[in-house]
Amino acid sequence: MIGPVMIGPSSSHTAGVVRIGLAARHLLGVQPEQAEIVFYNSFARTFEGHGSDRAIVAGLLGMAPDDKRIKEALQMAEKKGLQITFKSVGNASTLHPNTVLVNMQAGDKKMSVMGESRGGGVIQIVEINGFEARFSTALYTLIIFAHDIKGSIAFIANVLSQADCNIATMTVSRRGKHDLACQVIELDHAVNDVTINYLNSLRYIEQIIYQPKMS
Repeated sequence: MIGPVMIGPSSSHTAGVVRIGLAARHLLGVQPEQAEIVFYNSFARTFEGHGSDRAIVAGLLGMAPDDKRIKEALQMAEKKGLQITFKSVGNASTLHPNTVLVNMQAGDKKMSVMGESRGGGVIQIVEINGFEARFSTALYTLIIFAHDIKGSIAFIANVLSQADCNIATMTVSRRGKHDLACQVIELDHAVNDVTINYLNSLRYIEQIIYQPKMS
C-alpha cells in the first residue's frame, strides 16, 4: 500500500491529524489564538507517542502533512502566541477510534470542529459547531449556515446547477424546525465567487464557508 507523502510516524495518527488541523484552520478563516484539543479513544492513548499533538498544532499553523517543521510545531505555536490545551477521553464508544475535537478562538471568532482520521491520511470532518457535517476535504465543499426555510435546499441546489457545479454529497442538519440549519455540500467542481456572493445575499443565509479540496 502506498501512503501519503508525509512526516511520520503514522499516516492515521500523524498525516491525517495534520489535515484535520489544516481543515479546522481554514473553516475558522484565520489562525486561531487559542485551541482546546480533545483526543478520543485510540488517539487519547497514543497521541503523544505518535506525534498527534504536534500534528494537530502543525495543521492549525497552516502546515501540510509533509512539512519538515511538524516536529517543532509545539514550540512554533508558543512563539506565535497560539495557546494550546490538550485533553483526552479514552472511552467514547459512539465515536470513531481516531477522533479529535478542536475548539478554536481568534478574537470574537469561535468554532468547534470534530474530525476522524480514517487511515492512509484520509480524513472526514464529522461535526462543525455541533452540526453534523460528513465531508472529506477531497472535494470542493460549501458549508452553509442558514435559517430553516421551506424550499431553500432545492433552491440552493438549483443555483449550483446553473453554475455548472455537480453535487457529489449533501448533509443537512438543524437545531429544530425553522431554526438554524447547516447544509454541507461536496462538489465535483470549484465554485466561482459570483455564485458564492449571490448565495450570501439570500435573506435566510447567515454564513457560507467555502473549503477548496485538499491534495
